[in-house]
Amino acid sequence: MLGMALAAIDGTIVSTAVPQIVGDLGGFTVFSWLFSGYLLAVTVTLPVYGKLSDTFGRKPVLIAGIILFLVGSLLCAAAWNMGALIAFRVIQGLGGGALQGTVQTIAADLYPLKERPRIQVKLSTVWATSAVAGPVVGGLLAGYADWRWIFLINLPVGAIALWLVVRHLHEPARPRPKTRPRIDWAGALAVFATGTLLLTALVQGGVAWPWLSAPSLGLFAASAALAALTVVIERRAAEPIIPGWVWRRRTIASVNLALGAMGLLMVAPTVFLPTYAQSVLGLGPIAAGFVLSVMTLSWPVSAALSDRVYNRIGFRLTAIIGMSAALLILLAFPLLPYPGEPWQPALIMLLLGAALGLFQLPLIVGVQSTVGWAERGTTTASVLFCRQVGQSIGAAVFGAVANSVLAARLLDAPAPGLPDDLDAVARALEDPGALSAAATDHLRRAVDAAVDHVYIGAAGAAALALLALVVLAPRRFPVIAETATTEPMIAETTTTGPVTTRTVTTEPVTAEKDGKQGPAA
Repeated sequence: MLGMALAAIDGTIVSTAVPQIVGDLGGFTVFSWLFSGYLLAVTVTLPVYGKLSDTFGRKPVLIAGIILFLVGSLLCAAAWNMGALIAFRVIQGLGGGALQGTVQTIAADLYPLKERPRIQVKLSTVWATSAVAGPVVGGLLAGYADWRWIFLINLPVGAIALWLVVRHLHEPARPRPKTRPRIDWAGALAVFATGTLLLTALVQGGVAWPWLSAPSLGLFAASAALAALTVVIERRAAEPIIPGWVWRRRTIASVNLALGAMGLLMVAPTVFLPTYAQSVLGLGPIAAGFVLSVMTLSWPVSAALSDRVYNRIGFRLTAIIGMSAALLILLAFPLLPYPGEPWQPALIMLLLGAALGLFQLPLIVGVQSTVGWAERGTTTASVLFCRQVGQSIGAAVFGAVANSVLAARLLDAPAPGLPDDLDAVARALEDPGALSAAATDHLRRAVDAAVDHVYIGAAGAAALALLALVVLAPRRFPVIAETATTEPMIAETTTTGPVTTRTVTTEPVTAEKDGKQGPAA
C-alpha cells in the first residue's frame, strides 16, 4: 500500500503546485509535459514490467521500481529548469510503471480468490485517499514551504516501503527454469516506441498542434508503422513482451477492451467535471474538488461489497450490472437543470462511483484468477495498459468534442472576441467583472452544453464496455483453483460448500457455473 501510494498521490499533489513551479523555473508553454511525460513513461512500461515480473519474480521488479521512482523524485527536487524537471518526471514515470502493475499482481499472488476483494479494496482506498489528500498536501507545501518538497516527501515514504518489501515480502520458491530466461529486448523497445509515439499524438494533438497538421498525422502514421513492426517482432520472439495469448483468450481480451472503455469514460468526471463545477456552478477549486471526490468515497465501498454479488451471479454478470448502471447515470447528467445546485452533480458522482466499483473489481479479480503465476504479471499489465490508453484516447476525443460544441455555441455570442476553447473560457469566467452579464451567462451555458455532450460520449464508451462483455466475454470465467503458494495444484474434482473446483497444472479448467464456481464445460 505504501508503494502504491507513491504512484497514486503523484499526479494530484503535483497539479496544485504548477503555478509555483512555473513561476520559479519558467517554461509555461511546455509545463503540461510534467504530466504527459510521466503518463507516457508509466503507460508504455506497464507491459514490459509485467513480462519481467513473470520471468524474474515480482520482488526484484518492485524493488527496482521503488528505487527508480525515488531517484526520479530526488532529481525532480533538484531540477534547475523546466526541461530538466520534465526529463526527471519521465524517470519517475519509469518507476511508477513498475509500481502500478507489480503491486496489483502481488496482491493476486499473496491472496486467494476469496480474499482478493479485501486487499483490492485496500488498494482502491489508497487511490481514493490520494485523490482527496494530494491537492491539499500539494497546496500546503507549495504555499507555505517550497514546491520541491512535493517530490522530497516521497523519499521517507518510499524508504519505508522499500524496507518493508525487502524484509517481509517472501515469494514462494519456484523451480529453476531448464534454460536461461531470454528477454525480448527488441520487443520491449518496439512496444516502448509505439506507445510513446501514439500517446504523444493523443496527448498533444489539438493542444500543441492542430489534429490535421503535419506533426499530428506524422505521429499517427509512425505509430501505426511501429505497431505493425511490433506485431512482427513479437510473433517471432521466443518470450514476447506482449504474447499473442493475451488477445486470443476471450476472457482476457474482453476484460482488456471493457476496462479500456472504462478508461475512456473516466475522462468525463475527472477532467471535465471540475471545469463544470467552477464555470457553470460558480464553485471555488476546493468545493469543485469535493464534487468530484465523492466518487472516490462510494467506489471502495461498492468494490468491497462486490464479492457478495459475483460469488452468487458470477464475474461477468456483476460487471454488466455495474456498467449498465453507470450508463444510465452518465445519461442522467445532461438532464440536470441549468445552472443547478452543487448537490446534484455530487449525487451523480456518488452513484457513478458505486456503479464503477461494481464493474471494475470483479473484472480485475476475475481475470487474474484465470491465469497461473507465470502469466499473471503479463495479464495484469495488459489490463492496466488498456485502461491507461483508454484514458489518453478519451482525453483527446472528448477534448475535441467539448471544444467543437463550445465553438458552435459561441458563433452567436452577444459580445465579440470571446474565447472559443474550454481552457480559455474557464479562465475568462474566473474574472466575471471583465465580461458583461449577458456574455458571462452565454459562456456558462456554452460550457454546460459542452460538458453535457462529453457525458453523452462517456455513455457511449459505457455502451462499448457492455458490448465487449456481452459479445466477447465467456458466460463463466475459467477460474484456476490455487494452493497456498498460488501455484496450480493437481487434485481430483472436489466440492466444498458452494464452490466446486477442478485443477490441473497447465491450463485453467474451472469456471463459474450458475453464479458460482463449478467444473468447466
